[in-house]
Amino acid sequence: MIIIKPQNDISSSEGYWLANATLGEIKLLVGCRVSGWLTEMEEIRVSPDYNWFRSTVPLKRIIVDDDDSKVWSLYDAGPKSIRCPLVLLPPVSGTAEVFFQQVLALTGWGYRVISLQYPVYWDLLEFCDGFRKLLDHLQLDKVHLFGASLGGFLAQKFAECTHKSPRVQSLLLCNSFSDTSIFHQSLTANSFWLMPAFMLKKIVLGNFARGPVDPKMADAIDFMVDRLESLSRSELASRLTLNCQNSYVEPHKIQDVAVTIIDVFDQSALSHEAKEEMYKLYPEARRAHLKTGGNFPYLCRSAEVNLYIQIHLQQFHGTRYAAIDPAMVSAEELEVQRARRNGDGGASQQDQR
Repeated sequence: MIIIKPQNDISSSEGYWLANATLGEIKLLVGCRVSGWLTEMEEIRVSPDYNWFRSTVPLKRIIVDDDDSKVWSLYDAGPKSIRCPLVLLPPVSGTAEVFFQQVLALTGWGYRVISLQYPVYWDLLEFCDGFRKLLDHLQLDKVHLFGASLGGFLAQKFAECTHKSPRVQSLLLCNSFSDTSIFHQSLTANSFWLMPAFMLKKIVLGNFARGPVDPKMADAIDFMVDRLESLSRSELASRLTLNCQNSYVEPHKIQDVAVTIIDVFDQSALSHEAKEEMYKLYPEARRAHLKTGGNFPYLCRSAEVNLYIQIHLQQFHGTRYAAIDPAMVSAEELEVQRARRNGDGGASQQDQR
């Protein structure tokens, strides 16, 4: 069942109701552009920013495994002289394109940003091994990882997996989690590979926003539904398997990694308990809260998310782990960051606030 309200009947939230909808119904709802039905909404796919991104940043495809079917897709933008860039990892429903607003904004400020789309991996250790090979191929010793939902969980597991020979300098975890048991799908995780594509998509869509949302969030949902439809059955099944198979993060293995947690106060796929668990896991992490943003704040609240990313990365300015071109950082800012590092002695993340 789905309920669509005309624009003049919508409350001050400027939203609409999204109930138990099929994939086609959601696209119909979010895609309504006819007169009298949310006509002011602008589709992300036809926006100037998105078209500029697609026309100026080339999509690269890289194979690092013995299996030629495992192809990493990525957008690598910004100064290639930077050896510790920001790497973006998408959620279950996402592709490398979902972070186009971060790529455009951050590279404009001098950062090197790599937005990834991972191939089919059915096991977390297999993913970590493949990601490590990709970083080797790109000649990157260390990286800053921004992960959304599943992407954040994979970022944590990669930092944990490589803790003896660290490859992760810092983590930005957006609407992410640390324990897959919160989804209550551990027993069925190994069955996703058997399911048809429409059933897998319906599982993912079940976590999308329900209730009134504003036009920007509606556009974000529309764009993510489109990205979801672009994924193959095996891609979707493998991501759901990684998302739900029994696993959790061991925080003692990544306690030296600087962490920022980005989350929203409105409705998202994560429960309040899951968010609290993240705070307990990283008690000294910086917290960046958004009043609204739903499941995809990097799309519908990109300016705020980009600001939080900048604030997080500033602590590395003037070091070998800076993700920004040194020429883009003022002498005054470098002096401030140097004073902060000298003052706290690099003791803890809490002291760096």
